[in-house]
Amino acid sequence: MEPVGTTHVVTLDRPERRNAISHQLMRELADALQAAERDASCRSVIITGAPDFFSAGRDLKEAAKSSPAEREEAKAAWRRVTDTIEGLKRPVVAAIEGHCLTGGLELALACDLRVAGAGASFGITSSRLGTIPGFGGTQRLPRLIGVSRALEILFSAEPIDVEEAYRIGLVNRKAARGEALAEALAMVRIYAERAPLSLATMKQVVRQGMGLDLAGALDLEQKLGAALTGTSDRAEGMAAFIEKRKPQFQGR
Repeated sequence: MEPVGTTHVVTLDRPERRNAISHQLMRELADALQAAERDASCRSVIITGAPDFFSAGRDLKEAAKSSPAEREEAKAAWRRVTDTIEGLKRPVVAAIEGHCLTGGLELALACDLRVAGAGASFGITSSRLGTIPGFGGTQRLPRLIGVSRALEILFSAEPIDVEEAYRIGLVNRKAARGEALAEALAMVRIYAERAPLSLATMKQVVRQGMGLDLAGALDLEQKLGAALTGTSDRAEGMAAFIEKRKPQFQGR
């Protein structure tokens, strides 16, 4: 993990295995995310990979040698990673170059936003192996792009290119090849100027509200929105608006 201003950049780094996700990599990723949560100066997190591979997915060689207990441990570790990403009180952006496949795509799906460089490709190849995605692909993908499009990707196990990924809403922004990280950093620099408590609360409301009916989600929005009323950041935001100046938010 490398701090870049107020952003923690977490780089997947197993080039010899095309950034295949091992037990160790899962643990290191969870540790890095939890460190970002503890860092009061951190305003955002970017997860990225290598120029040619964001991640080829789960390390199948390791998985094939794993005992049942180790496989259960891996599932729990992966769940900790995705739960941490979705619960993190900061925007989490995946900056993707090259192949983003199966477990790699499932990791990107857990992030709040996705940026991809030209030449990137996306797919879930489980049906080639007689399995199903085990880390959220069957649930997060249809929530993001719709049931029919998700099933087409899942059934075919064929990758789609960045243009198609952008068209169907899998990717938020496109960048030139090799520029996904730079584009992600430009995005989060804007977010760093916004009120941290507002961003954290909006993320919480959206994430939790997706699991509720509309009435329950609207109640949650009102409840958590009201909790911001007495914060210093809200007072600063209102004062800055009236005084026509840039606000100085403190996350309080």
